[in-house]
Amino acid sequence: MMRPSNKKIVSIFILYSISAVGLAQSEGLTSSPYSLYGLGVINQASIGKTNGLGYSGIGLKTDREINNLNPANFALIPQNSFFYDVGVSAAYNTYNNSLSTEGRTNVNFSNVALAFRITDGLGAGIVMLPYSNVGYTLVGMQSNIEGSTDTFESNVDGLGGLSDLRLNLGYRIVGGLRLGLSTSLLFGNIEENESFEVNGNAFESTQTTNYSGVRVGFGLQYDLLENLTIGSTVQFPTDLTGRLKRSVVKTLDGSEIIAENNSSGSADSFNMPLELGIGFSVDFFESYTVNADYKKNYWNSTGQTENLGQYVDQDIFAFGIEYLKNAKSLKYGQRIRYRAGFNYDTGYLAINGKKIDGFNFTAGIGIPMGNVSNSLMNLSYSYGAKGQLQNVLIREKYHLISLNLSLEDIWFRKRKIN
Repeated sequence: MMRPSNKKIVSIFILYSISAVGLAQSEGLTSSPYSLYGLGVINQASIGKTNGLGYSGIGLKTDREINNLNPANFALIPQNSFFYDVGVSAAYNTYNNSLSTEGRTNVNFSNVALAFRITDGLGAGIVMLPYSNVGYTLVGMQSNIEGSTDTFESNVDGLGGLSDLRLNLGYRIVGGLRLGLSTSLLFGNIEENESFEVNGNAFESTQTTNYSGVRVGFGLQYDLLENLTIGSTVQFPTDLTGRLKRSVVKTLDGSEIIAENNSSGSADSFNMPLELGIGFSVDFFESYTVNADYKKNYWNSTGQTENLGQYVDQDIFAFGIEYLKNAKSLKYGQRIRYRAGFNYDTGYLAINGKKIDGFNFTAGIGIPMGNVSNSLMNLSYSYGAKGQLQNVLIREKYHLISLNLSLEDIWFRKRKIN
């Protein structure tokens, strides 16, 4: 059995990582102006090696690490193995419009995950990672004073996002057929602050919306051949319940007046769409693995609207390739994994009839940690862009580096009796 000291280390590791991910959400994981809309910028990144594979992996068959993109793969967790993964990411973003260019940097924890085998053919995992990120600042927005031709300037900023705490179960039905179930708890706060000054009088408001809800999904994987696996996923629609808290402070002639103090009430629910995915993974030449995914998210069916845009159906195409010379080689260099990928997202928002699409190129490397276990240090890099320099739109480019410690431990060992 695993030594008590190791158990304590693992427990502290998990609790610290979960706290770190929650704290990171409160401090903001993005500075994108497009996080102004809806729940913010939807996170595509996952965990471990898939970040270097163009975020593809619906059909990826692996028993060496956690594949969070399809719950069916949890059925392959080996006996006596316990996997856990913690990640940190750093992003440098530049924003261009017709007048100026601005750059920002963000560094935060990105995920925590664990997975284990329950019984023969049945595995489980718990994963926590950001679902959406909000972090925008609007300075010098001009508005008309009601009943007058005069104008005033206001500053608005938003911060927060939602976290996805997901329980995955995978079960091997027969042979190469595996089914999976995922249940997600989506929760988090989005805070918006607005301030302006008119004729020496100041106004400040803070509005915090808390969202929460449960979402259910299913996954499937089937081994058509020894080296070819297909997979599919579905996430069912759900409504996130919103609760609103608002505070307003006015300063008139130098005197501060609290006009509204933490008043609360219900906010409009946010409708999550039906999401469908399909993918495959194939091994060839004994050293290469290729993944390809397609996802369709039916945002238009949610019936939601935005003041400055509208929700539209979203298509995501993902492709990835990995090279591994020999996983069991005694030569360290032959056990290093090299990865590359591409991802294209048509976007789920249209502003002035123009979709906010985006793409990214990814590259990664998996560095073995030890000679026996499947523990890896996964380092991934992504270069991407979204939006266009048209009308009021902004062109956003980013460089993202992700570091994941994808570790394997042995929880149970049979005692040898002489």
